Amino acid sequence: MEQERSSQEREQAEQATGTTPKRKRHLVLISIIFAMFMVAINALIVATAMPSIVGDLGGFSLFTWVFSSYLLIQAVTVPIYGKLADLFGRKPVFTFGIIVFMIGSLLCGFAHSMLALIIYRFIQGFGAGAVQPIATTIVGDMYTLKERAKIQGYLASVWGISSILGPLLGGVFVQYVDWSWVFWINIPLGVIALTGVVFFFREEVKQKRHQIDYVGAMLLLISVSALMVVLIQGGVAWSWTSMPVIFLVAVFVCGLLAFVYHETRAPEPLMPLVIWKDRLLVMANTGALTTGVVLIGVSTFLPTYVQGVMEQSPTVAGLSLTVMSVGWPIASTLAGRLVLKMGFRLTAVLGGLALLIGSILFVLLDPGKGPVWAGAGSFFIGLGMGFTTTTFIISVQSHVSWKTRGVATSSNMFMRLLGGTIGAALLGGILNSRMIRYLETEGASQVLPEGDIDFTNVLLDPETMASMSPESIDVLQSGLTIALNDVYWGVSLFALASLVLVFYLPNRVKEETNEEGEQ
Repeated sequence: MEQERSSQEREQAEQATGTTPKRKRHLVLISIIFAMFMVAINALIVATAMPSIVGDLGGFSLFTWVFSSYLLIQAVTVPIYGKLADLFGRKPVFTFGIIVFMIGSLLCGFAHSMLALIIYRFIQGFGAGAVQPIATTIVGDMYTLKERAKIQGYLASVWGISSILGPLLGGVFVQYVDWSWVFWINIPLGVIALTGVVFFFREEVKQKRHQIDYVGAMLLLISVSALMVVLIQGGVAWSWTSMPVIFLVAVFVCGLLAFVYHETRAPEPLMPLVIWKDRLLVMANTGALTTGVVLIGVSTFLPTYVQGVMEQSPTVAGLSLTVMSVGWPIASTLAGRLVLKMGFRLTAVLGGLALLIGSILFVLLDPGKGPVWAGAGSFFIGLGMGFTTTTFIISVQSHVSWKTRGVATSSNMFMRLLGGTIGAALLGGILNSRMIRYLETEGASQVLPEGDIDFTNVLLDPETMASMSPESIDVLQSGLTIALNDVYWGVSLFALASLVLVFYLPNRVKEETNEEGEQ
């Protein structure tokens, strides 16, 4: 009788914490790993293929928008999905996100122009906003602090594994098949991820009337979108003092103030501002933003440097980015153990130092140093991301109760994605504006009379490049080298900011319990 009662108590505890029975957890975990792998590989496989996509579709000036459109809608929807997951449960939100992501991936493969690809990436990002944060939240529900530290290390290592396969597959698809497959590979991965969660994950959600903060979501979308357009177009298509820039800056400021004001009065706010009054959450979320900028700065522009400046193949460009995978899983696994022994601050500081070293290597990068030097920089960036991201997630999830774990986890994911969004826009704007200045001032008129930076497409298309004179190629490569060097200076500043921020993380936290008193 006592054994039966204990079994019933365990069953109730599982339902109270929203977790699936232990005997099925490994099946759900496998599905979660496939889902996170799908999203993780998407970031790097597309970055590797982008030079070839630009060479095929054209539109170098729109290069950044392929990443920005995806990251923008993903960042904005992350807190929405996090709130929906706390209200309606993890399973339906997660399922919806994977299905939309697969639809977007299918359409991306059929894109016939750069504009169409940007639109389809927007759809893909709309689904991606639900995948990674909800997957991480499900893991947070199923495991205790000690288990979570170990499992989160494994999950973070998924990014490392994807860093190996993503660039390699991107290079192989581009070189031997077709770039469309960098998107279509998501379809089978998504089907596997759906299967395990739909059939094996169980949760109990108390039914009640819900008020979704759609107004807050729209205000956030409008304000962030305005900021992105300013960062990408300012100094390129528009002068920094032009009316469009002034108007969009005003839209951003007013939209952000309206969002903050609305969130203080909304019955069920999209992002409860109370979580921004907690020191640990503020430091972890701000650190996630700065590391997000560093990551997007490396993963987006390194393949372009290796292919366009060093004249290496897509496969070699992918390999230079793949080296990040060596550092990432090592650091992720170590971080999962070190946070229990050393604490959150010291573990994150290791990551901050690695990010700074890696960014300095990229600042010192030049064509003569070759892909090996670029790979060394990627390795240290991987170490830094592994230590910091794992520490941020574990600290946040251990610091809040079950009923707010979804929104707290999503807020951290949101800030990292927002960092990627802002980083893609800001660094892309730096790239375009610096390239224009170079073409206007360095005697490039002989090659490019109208100063159109879209002409840089030729550096990413081997066939067209072969028809140009060595002098013309040299002018364009020099401009791209200088512009990308400015980009890496920007990356290094955000790496330094990340290091400073992690020093302010508390070293220890007490794990919160849920309403039933279960961890």
